[in-house]
Amino acid sequence: MSANTNNLSSTPQTIYVQHAIHPDSGDSFRAVAASTKSLKASQKDFGVQCTQCQTKLEKPLKCAKVVVKYLNTVATCKGVWYCSKECQKKNWSTHKPACHEVERSSGVFKFIQMFGVNPVLMGLLKVAIIFDCGLFENPRIGFDVPFMARVDIAMEPSDVLDFVRLYFNDKAVGDKLQGMLQVNTIIPWHPRTQIPLTPKRLQLWREARAKYNAEGLAKDPVGLVEFIGCSCAEDSKNSLTAELHIPAGVLDMARQREPFTFVSAVTGMQFDKPMSAVTCLEYINVHIRADKQNQLRLRAEMTEQDKEAIRAAGRNEHTFPARTLKQKMEREHLYAGIMEVIRETAKCECELFQLLVLY
Repeated sequence: MSANTNNLSSTPQTIYVQHAIHPDSGDSFRAVAASTKSLKASQKDFGVQCTQCQTKLEKPLKCAKVVVKYLNTVATCKGVWYCSKECQKKNWSTHKPACHEVERSSGVFKFIQMFGVNPVLMGLLKVAIIFDCGLFENPRIGFDVPFMARVDIAMEPSDVLDFVRLYFNDKAVGDKLQGMLQVNTIIPWHPRTQIPLTPKRLQLWREARAKYNAEGLAKDPVGLVEFIGCSCAEDSKNSLTAELHIPAGVLDMARQREPFTFVSAVTGMQFDKPMSAVTCLEYINVHIRADKQNQLRLRAEMTEQDKEAIRAAGRNEHTFPARTLKQKMEREHLYAGIMEVIRETAKCECELFQLLVLY
């Protein structure tokens, strides 16, 4: 595959990308992946509450305020849920500043729901949160005081070659691209340096803490996790906050810090990476990428907003989605070749600038 890099340099260039898939990747995925049947059976355990009155909802009413026409389609907000139109009206003054267009019919809720009931993905995410939120450094966290982690998610093409085309703004990219969920970053909430939790979130944590105490799990830390799906052009968000219980088995996994073993699809060689919050996220994303048959139900057609987030990163824009994607690319092995092209291009531009100044 070739891609033009005009958005990175004034001198047109062509890069050639070689993409390989290890022949055993499918078997490795199936050996640990949760089955579709078990995930569907667990969906009922992941519900939502009314944004206004916190009533647990069987059939939530999403915010359906029509806010803009986007690329000839009418987009609506699906970022909050209500038990009735009355609660929606009461909450409008609070929700109005954040109400924004979302192309995907269900917002990000279905993806968050399927991710949240997946024991493999949530186990690794919890380990990452243990490290990032410092649960081992302060024994009070999760017991006397809450912790919270913000998890930023986004959609990427399931085919990495389509990702390269979007990133370098190749006009040959197709209109319809299969996308998959990816975790871009975790941002821990620090009670000493950041604003306090909202009363609703603090109440959610207290109720969760009391519930697990009553269930005989008083020795397990409990916190909150906020899943956020960012839009392409602004820092407006679709978010969902939920309780986060860290069981003893996950704590033991984090204490043992067994390294992750990755396999190069090109050379076939294995290499280990120490367990950390960063490598937990990388393994989560690799696991989702290996799901070619959508067994995990984390794939869907990409929207124009999804695509534009990747193009914006290629243009080196400073929106939050673009920055977090660039950080993900710096961390993960899959993108090493792309980042090398970017660094070499930037180096050539810098050297050219220096020559012009000297001349």
